Amino acid sequence: MVPILILGVDVIGENPKRFAVVSWMNGRVEKKGEFTLYRLIRFIRAKRPDIIAMDNVHELGDELKKFIRALPQGTKLVQVTGRPGEQRPLWTLARENGIRITDKFDPHEEAKVCALLASKGIGYEVLAFEDEVVIKVSRGRSQGKGGWSQDRYRRRVHNLIQNKVREIEDKLRKAEIPFDLEVEERDYGLARGEFKVYASREELAGLIRPAHGGDVEIRIYPVERRSLEFAPLKSEKAIGERKSIIVGIDPGITVGIAAIDLNGSLLAIYSERNMAVSQIFRFISDIGHPIIIATDVSPAPGLVEKLARSFKAQLFVPRESLRVDEKNELLRNLGIAVDDDHQRDALAAAYKAYLRLKPKLEHVEAKLRELGLSRRGEEVKALVIQGYNLGEAITKVTARERPKEEEKPAPEKSIDVAPYLKRIRELERSVESLERENRELKEIIKEQRRIIGRLERRLIDYDDEIRARVMKERELEAKIKRIELLEKELKEAKAIIEKLNRDLVLAKRMHLLELKGSALPVKVLETLSWREIERAEKETGIKKDDVLFVLNPAGAGRSIAEYLVEKGVRAIVSGKVLPNDAFKVFREAHLPVFYTDELDVRRVDDFAIVDREELEKAIAEKLARWAEEDKEKELQKFLRVVEEYRIERVKELIRKAEEEADTKH
Repeated sequence: MVPILILGVDVIGENPKRFAVVSWMNGRVEKKGEFTLYRLIRFIRAKRPDIIAMDNVHELGDELKKFIRALPQGTKLVQVTGRPGEQRPLWTLARENGIRITDKFDPHEEAKVCALLASKGIGYEVLAFEDEVVIKVSRGRSQGKGGWSQDRYRRRVHNLIQNKVREIEDKLRKAEIPFDLEVEERDYGLARGEFKVYASREELAGLIRPAHGGDVEIRIYPVERRSLEFAPLKSEKAIGERKSIIVGIDPGITVGIAAIDLNGSLLAIYSERNMAVSQIFRFISDIGHPIIIATDVSPAPGLVEKLARSFKAQLFVPRESLRVDEKNELLRNLGIAVDDDHQRDALAAAYKAYLRLKPKLEHVEAKLRELGLSRRGEEVKALVIQGYNLGEAITKVTARERPKEEEKPAPEKSIDVAPYLKRIRELERSVESLERENRELKEIIKEQRRIIGRLERRLIDYDDEIRARVMKERELEAKIKRIELLEKELKEAKAIIEKLNRDLVLAKRMHLLELKGSALPVKVLETLSWREIERAEKETGIKKDDVLFVLNPAGAGRSIAEYLVEKGVRAIVSGKVLPNDAFKVFREAHLPVFYTDELDVRRVDDFAIVDREELEKAIAEKLARWAEEDKEKELQKFLRVVEEYRIERVKELIRKAEEEADTKH
């Protein structure tokens, strides 16, 4: 059996607010003592109970929202006495559920009763958060002021944010969790990403984790409801207390809602634009307790699934989406007029669900008439829909209202009372003796309670001391990990500095060669794309007689090549083979193209140089070779024309000779 921990909590006093706490774990009840609000929150976070049970959550007053926000993930706050406006006395509920009460004025006794009622599934869970979560991905630390190094760091962080946003997006898509994404683009990356995820915190547990303290920060915020909602812990309890209904939902910008009872009669129909989830929840709750939430489309929309989970109701989805003519036919059979298509779709969904259940409900009703239990027919039908068989459902309903057997008076007889009077006097003396013993035992119990209270306080202090020690050890472990991380970053930084020093020496040499006139500066492009050309135009500009060094020209086309020809670029040096379309444009324009095995280019980061004499010689040779190739092509073209003319002339002479021969004959 999985251990289930329930904490019963009751207010003892104000200024400061103090609470009595009793724990229940798999049948064992244990008194935990008195707590202030701050210590109670710390205790709950340490123990991580499944349920916090109270008779009235509004006893927390202004601290209610703070208390709910502080609860660990997975811990439910339950009001055992019912929904606001429908609450029942705590002691009445205890008596109905066979819970023995010793002292009604003891707060610990009230806390114990709350825990025991919650263990039986009695009460309503307090819903403070929507089934929506906001995930924000942003920069984790300030980048400060500075020049190029800070710019590189900023670009690096924006790339990291973009990668993290894409990673979260992929995880949500693989898990088939619906979401909306809003991003802020910056420096070829993202400065911020914000997800609105339509799922509860529990559904995201283990999938997306928050992150703090690094270059990228991930924060997860649950979306609070406008007002508190209450959902039953067990739907069969709500069935006995509230009207059971079947609800059809048509989600969208305009939401349609229709509710019918278990006899197929319409109870409510409504539609509203931009209706929040909490408003839908409250509207349905005011009508009754939904045992079925229905939709007219297959598969079910996410909002309909969410409402079914919140109400712990069964979800009805048709085998295939209902057609418009089928919906209209259903409404004609009902004889009900609606205001818009959303109301029509919601009512059709609810009535379709009722028709699917109608044979089973009619069978239950016939059996109840035979047994004379028609008065509680609605409760029995609701329990059958929930999954109980007919016998179990009838037993559950009749057990709650089984009348007590009337005591029959005993027939009068003539009895000799003398022996009984003697026995009574003996019992009275025995009672007096037991009362004295009872008083003595009560004093002993009182003393033992004082000792137990003192020991519990010492135990709590000891727990606090151990917890503080554990926290220190965790902090030390975190600091050690931080030191290891910083040492790793320092090692990487040293490697970068060494590389930069080598690059600086080479850059100085290159600059010296440039000053002497023996070297020519070359502008470096990572790719031959419009984005990279725009970057180069903004930073240094591309001018006439510039020499460009392209690391990867893949993807370049005619338009880019024609642009560079128009700019008057003197030469192109490429790290890889140019695409054929771009090379043809450069060849036709006599713009020399070289590869790194033809020309020695020395590069440091965004800077590069080439030997001026070597470049001039290579350009001259390339242009001369191209000129020879052009002459050869022209000569071949001329010879082809002459040959074609000769062939045509011969054909013409042959044709004339044949014509003359025909004339002579």
